[in-house]
Amino acid sequence: MTTYDVYGVGNALVDKEFEVDDSFFEEYKIQKGIMTLVAQEQQQYLVRILERKYGIKKRAGGGSAANTLYALSQFGGSAYFTCKLAKDEAGDFYLEQLGDHNIQTNTDNQREHGISGQCLVMISPDAERTMHTYLGVSEKVSAQELNFDAARDSKYIYLEGYLVTSPSAKAAIIELKRFAEANQVKTAMTFSDPSMLEYFKDDINDVLGDGVDLLFCNETEALLWSGAANIEAACEIMKTKAAQFAITRGDKGALLFDGSDYISIAAHTVNAVDTNGAGDMFAGAFLYGITSGKDFATAGRLASLGSATVVSNFGPRLDAELHQQIADEILK
Repeated sequence: MTTYDVYGVGNALVDKEFEVDDSFFEEYKIQKGIMTLVAQEQQQYLVRILERKYGIKKRAGGGSAANTLYALSQFGGSAYFTCKLAKDEAGDFYLEQLGDHNIQTNTDNQREHGISGQCLVMISPDAERTMHTYLGVSEKVSAQELNFDAARDSKYIYLEGYLVTSPSAKAAIIELKRFAEANQVKTAMTFSDPSMLEYFKDDINDVLGDGVDLLFCNETEALLWSGAANIEAACEIMKTKAAQFAITRGDKGALLFDGSDYISIAAHTVNAVDTNGAGDMFAGAFLYGITSGKDFATAGRLASLGSATVVSNFGPRLDAELHQQIADEILK
């Protein structure tokens, strides 16, 4: 009997969301639709402009793995999250956002002097999210913050692809993956963002190593990573590094591979307003499904409805009652 369903490691970021016009990206020469790492000064410069021009839409706790574990916990799963925060107001806010949601964290060694990571999220009229991220102290996530006892006492470890941008964080998750494999703990990973495959593909492959038990990505990421011309060919290549995988495909739903068979999951028609956190929710709901004994198809349906609900709301996370409504509809 394990204590945790999932042990995750990721960047702890406070999200600031703004609704912007497409012309904003052209005017400030911002590449739309991906995550870009920026210096604190550059981020603050854009925040001042955005606050003056548009006004902030929402402030929320964020970070890819944290959003995933939050979703899992809200459905009823248990999680442990390793991250790094500063002793500042943003760090306090971040921990408040985790709250009492079945998520344990490394509070004994996660905080230090400095600046907590923040993510500037720009939502365009087509609901696509574009992110400028300043990692702050999160860039220094290392093996020192890992709780190997908690990892050993989990069904899965979950690795955030964004972490490969930091040498110490990359080394930490490689060490954690080896530890999990040696202790019969299943391994899961997310590619996180197309930019990780465009600029850090070798680092992603270093973490993948001989492979993982479960891999999450979207269709764009699958094609970038595999170099394949179509999703069918990408899946065949993905089988060499992932025993099982889940590929989200936007309005085409999702494609799952359970180790033997492919399973297509239908999309939900919704009025999308903000795609920030959609992939994180998909992974969280899916992990909850399989760690609570559901089959891949059921977990996929839960994840599909969860991510559709996220994109219908502003912010990367949903309130508790919405998780319950989603669960009631799929798992009843």
